[in-house]
Amino acid sequence: MSRRAPIDDPGDAAPKVSPPKEYAAGMPGVTTALRHSWEQMGARRTALTLLRVNQKQGFDCPGCAWPEGDHRHAAEFCENGAKAVAEEATVRRVTREFFARHPISELAGRSDHWLGQQGRLTEPMLKREGADHYEPVGWDEALAILAEELTALDSPDEAAFYTSGRTSNEAAFVYQLLARAFGTNNLPDCSNMCHESSGSALSETLGVGKGSVLLEDLHKADLIFVVGQNPGTNHPRMLSALERAKKGGARIVAVNPLPEAGLLRFRNPQRPSGLAGRGTPLADRFLQIRLNGDLALFQALNRLLLDRDAIDRRFLDAHTVGLEELVKHLERLDWDAVLEATGLTREQIEATADDVTRAERIIVCWAMGLTQHRNSVPTIREVVNFLLLRGNIGRPGAGVCPVRGHSNVQGDRTMGIVERPSAAFLDALAAEFGFEPPREHGLDTVRAIEAMRDGKVKVFVGMGGNFVRATPDSAVTEAAMRSCRLTAHVSTKLNRSHTVTGRRALILPTLGRTERDVQESGPQFVSVEDSMGMVHASRGRLAPASEHLLSEVAIVCRLGRALGLTGFDWAGMERDYDVIRNHISRVVPGFEDFNRRIREPGGFVLPHPPRDRREFPTLAGRARLTVNELEVLRVPPGRLLLQTVRSHDQFNTTVYGLDDRYRGVRGGRRVVFVHPDDLAALGIADGTVVDLVSEWRDGVERRAPGFRTVAYPTARGCAAAYFPETNVLVPLDSTAEISNTPTSKSIVIRLEPAG
Repeated sequence: MSRRAPIDDPGDAAPKVSPPKEYAAGMPGVTTALRHSWEQMGARRTALTLLRVNQKQGFDCPGCAWPEGDHRHAAEFCENGAKAVAEEATVRRVTREFFARHPISELAGRSDHWLGQQGRLTEPMLKREGADHYEPVGWDEALAILAEELTALDSPDEAAFYTSGRTSNEAAFVYQLLARAFGTNNLPDCSNMCHESSGSALSETLGVGKGSVLLEDLHKADLIFVVGQNPGTNHPRMLSALERAKKGGARIVAVNPLPEAGLLRFRNPQRPSGLAGRGTPLADRFLQIRLNGDLALFQALNRLLLDRDAIDRRFLDAHTVGLEELVKHLERLDWDAVLEATGLTREQIEATADDVTRAERIIVCWAMGLTQHRNSVPTIREVVNFLLLRGNIGRPGAGVCPVRGHSNVQGDRTMGIVERPSAAFLDALAAEFGFEPPREHGLDTVRAIEAMRDGKVKVFVGMGGNFVRATPDSAVTEAAMRSCRLTAHVSTKLNRSHTVTGRRALILPTLGRTERDVQESGPQFVSVEDSMGMVHASRGRLAPASEHLLSEVAIVCRLGRALGLTGFDWAGMERDYDVIRNHISRVVPGFEDFNRRIREPGGFVLPHPPRDRREFPTLAGRARLTVNELEVLRVPPGRLLLQTVRSHDQFNTTVYGLDDRYRGVRGGRRVVFVHPDDLAALGIADGTVVDLVSEWRDGVERRAPGFRTVAYPTARGCAAAYFPETNVLVPLDSTAEISNTPTSKSIVIRLEPAG
């Protein structure tokens, strides 16, 4: 039986803490998934919906981007995937009566959890200038208001068109087309805040800004590094792939400041032994590294490979440039700096090098723990050096594996959601549609916030997501949004960004992945690209949450008509998504004959020259070995280095509940994990409520108040706390070199008694 939306907001400031778990999933994962699903959907709807998740004729999970194999289980979802589906397929509804009862000023004081639990949005809503309530508005009027504000701008570059990673390929393609037909490349997206560093490093070194492995490569690997990643919470289905790799003889090295349950032991809930037995130990070696120590670790491993003459000279001679410079650089490696940066011993690093030299096929997987530091791009370049030195690019069971977070974040980038498009993409777009797209680079996420803050961007359009809570420096971001003339969000559910508005604001409710999409030509489907470059179809089956919902494609196409952007068949693309896919097939490499191939069960894999043929489309025509300077991130006395993390009850900014089962936290989110010896050195008892205050060169005080300290076995000198609550601590101009990604894993903080 489904439960009604909560009336009272319990808040998140009274957590109960117990010891962390030593395994992931098992029976608790099953019962938790079913409980969330039943509460949101009821029993019958739960069964109808979950059995279609990630099936070849079903819909793609709106959660993470982990791929599916050719053989699918009947229950091809994880606990957090079930939560994501339940949140979208909920029977709860946010109606015009809800907005009449709740002024925006009141909603702004509610927790993220409470807002998300209210249910699905049901019709377009408008906040008029000076008003404190949203009111219902028809689609024609809503899009006319948005078009009016856009056309009134002095320049198209005074608008920003943001994209979340849940947007389908078809919607992303027409969205970037609309922005460029309007006249701007201001297309910030969530990639700017997560794997932009990966794309920058991989494009420079390998010529392709994506991972080079397929799912079956993990099954064939001898050694898998899992670095700066918590798959048990963030990509739970990855644990099944790691379990299979282990059964095939692979060793796993986990590199992380926090010991995470998902890498200690996995109880596979799809096996009887996983429900009742002890499960499978995963990590053979756990390197508890200090935050920002990964570059030093991989440089040390690379130096040891050279010292042992354990490199693939034939591969290096045939396919790479830069070896001589790299060798000279590593000969000067400062081992004292390595040990200080990593917090590891020389013996631990030497033993890991033994693992490496015994392995023929090596994969390195990583996530935000590598990508959100000032030196993230050099760090990932050093990972590429590590793999190239032993020829671990372009052969089965080996390669780079950046694990993407949101379900189509990689596909959106492939479709042209990028502020710095290549000349080749713009040329193809111009040839296909007969117009000249803008060539000047646009704004990424951080620069879009700066532009709104400075009055240079006046209209913000968000395609999905929760921009205000996903971005850094919360106070600055919120002030920037409030300075806009209009903010408009295409959304399925209520979130914090709807409460932080421009002078006028629109909520444009859209269909979810789980729902039927019927247009004038008949039922439609969309497509997505997973973290490994597999493109497949997604077909919703549920009736829409409201008769007033439009698909993302329909919203964009109708806005194109409202803007008077002529020369584009907006009506035809809305009527039949095959029309969009035909355009994509002639614009985006790898999508030739798209409409036929996407209808094949399981879809198709995109080409990847380094993986497929050991061809490297860099400027040199070869893979690039690079020289990366090792800098030790030193923290002043009495300070800690903070990383932001997810709880097990959230996906990105969506908070499903107030528990973090694996880390032993229940009923609250305002906790900070600190090593007990660091707490003792600071004179702070476990359980003390403190304020987190970040320190940055601008001298601005950024404070996150009221966090309970939790003595936890993290790396010494390091701390962790949940985002989005701690995004307020991340300075807007503290970003990674080259990628401009916020440094959410390298924040210097002090702990002060709570005021």
